[in-house]
Amino acid sequence: MSELAPVSIYDTTLRDGTQGEGFSLSGLDKIRIAKRLDEFGVDYIEGGWPGSNPKDIEFFKAAAQETWKHAKIAAFGSTRRADLAVEDDPQVQLLIDAQTPVITIFGKSWELQVTEVLRTTAEENQAMIRDTCRYLKEAGREVVYDAEHFFDGYKDGPEHAMATLAAAVEGGADWLVLCDTNGGCLPGEIAEMSAAVIAAFPEVPLGIHTHNDCELAVANAVASVEAGATQVQGTINGYGERTGNCNLTSLIPILELKMGRRAVADVSKMKDLSFFVDDVSNNPHFARAAFVGRTAFAHKGGMHVNAVQKLARSYEHIRPEQVGNAQQILVSELSGQSNILMKAEQMGLALEKGSEEAKAILGKVKELEQAGYSFEAAGGSLELLIRRTLGQAPPFWELEEYQCSFRQFQSGHQPVCEASVKLQVEEESAFTVSQGHGVVNALDGALRKALQPLFPELEKVQLVDYKVRIIDGEEATAAKTRVLIVHSDGEKTWGTVGVSDSIIAASWIALTDGLDLFLQKRP
Repeated sequence: MSELAPVSIYDTTLRDGTQGEGFSLSGLDKIRIAKRLDEFGVDYIEGGWPGSNPKDIEFFKAAAQETWKHAKIAAFGSTRRADLAVEDDPQVQLLIDAQTPVITIFGKSWELQVTEVLRTTAEENQAMIRDTCRYLKEAGREVVYDAEHFFDGYKDGPEHAMATLAAAVEGGADWLVLCDTNGGCLPGEIAEMSAAVIAAFPEVPLGIHTHNDCELAVANAVASVEAGATQVQGTINGYGERTGNCNLTSLIPILELKMGRRAVADVSKMKDLSFFVDDVSNNPHFARAAFVGRTAFAHKGGMHVNAVQKLARSYEHIRPEQVGNAQQILVSELSGQSNILMKAEQMGLALEKGSEEAKAILGKVKELEQAGYSFEAAGGSLELLIRRTLGQAPPFWELEEYQCSFRQFQSGHQPVCEASVKLQVEEESAFTVSQGHGVVNALDGALRKALQPLFPELEKVQLVDYKVRIIDGEEATAAKTRVLIVHSDGEKTWGTVGVSDSIIAASWIALTDGLDLFLQKRP
């Protein structure tokens, strides 16, 4: 059996992705992401539309000075305007001035858009496509022709849609890319029309550009590849206008691991790239994302975990490490002993199945979950629970009392939030007071004042997230509160949880557990 042809990955995160709500990049951000895409092995990186905004101008100037290991940088734009010679169109000239080896242009495939949006004739539209492709080829560029609204246009009038592709081929286009611009097609339609184009223009390779309005962007891209397309356009994490573009973090593993089609240099870097783009764009990562999400290989039900413990592939369709991810065992009221055992093993703690300690830990977890605790995002609290049950968590301090106050002044003076903490630390009494921006900040300050003289390494531990949830809202102001706190030492992060009728008490539990765990795990 001959080896299947590789699929070229054309990334448009820096252009199409930035059209998505809440996704914005500076010129420097674009360069940083482009460098990572290049290292990842993407074939084409579309940088934006030259001249359309200062960020894209900045990007193309910087990109021209960079050395790219693998990827080709592409500038994006339109065909010439109607009734204007291509050499006189300033937008076309800006594409050439961007100095990219690849230029991607889009043209109208749907006769409705030609007559109602461009307000020109089908013949002039085809001339616009043909002239622009030829002009860019004569300038020495690789030309990618994006057939905008191709599938809608083909459904309305296949002869007109195919004639626009013929014009691009006559102009010398190196790629024909079919665009499901409205994202409304089904995989069967995509496959059928892709095959028709390949049959009509076998000499020009085919690409596919899909949108996710029907949650089918990845499926539609796969359908086109199965029909013979050898280029896929998409964005990292599926960012893009409306509901987004084809998600390359899902598509690339499917191509590589399911279809045997080479797409990038190392698919095991997929999760790292996904998180990097989220971090640079200041967006939260989607925990349930396929392949790269935090919960993509997470197991919670006791029977599932028992099976995974014996044979991971019984509930995992690939090995997590193939995409740079990792198996997660969640612990909750649904857990069995297998959850506890595997979690303890991941933490490097010895725990035997059927032991009294394992039974005690499982019983305590279920009891705490019933009281409102949740350990799924609070692995630090779970680890402390296991360590304490095993007698591997000696206390570093004993609490005598803590107290908080909030003073509001009629005089216009700024409100004052103050906390005091009294501890026994290594047989010495410590009483400290601290002010802060709120109760948790004041408590944190007072606690650190008491502990840091003996444990100076706590200085590098920072509180990086704080979340509050009301558990039983029907109790109104008497409801229980769950507090989740995340700490970081600059390298690792860990979550701890506290539950109480008092938000202050719940915060204290989560806060002190976070610092306690750090001290327990010191070298």
